[in-house]
Amino acid sequence: MDTELRLLEKKLRTLFEHTRALRMANEALRRDLARAREENQALTQRTQAASARLEALLSRLPEASS
Repeated sequence: MDTELRLLEKKLRTLFEHTRALRMANEALRRDLARAREENQALTQRTQAASARLEALLSRLPEASS
């Protein structure tokens, strides 16, 4: 009986350690995802601003005559 209890304790300890490690990894992934979303939003805004500037420049070009 003692052997079975020690084995069960060992398995539970291993389970808790894995759970803790997975929780920490999940938190790190959430932070990375939030950072990536912020970066994506900033890049989208920069792309939109560049497109607007390009459109403004193109509108100033004279029309090509055939």
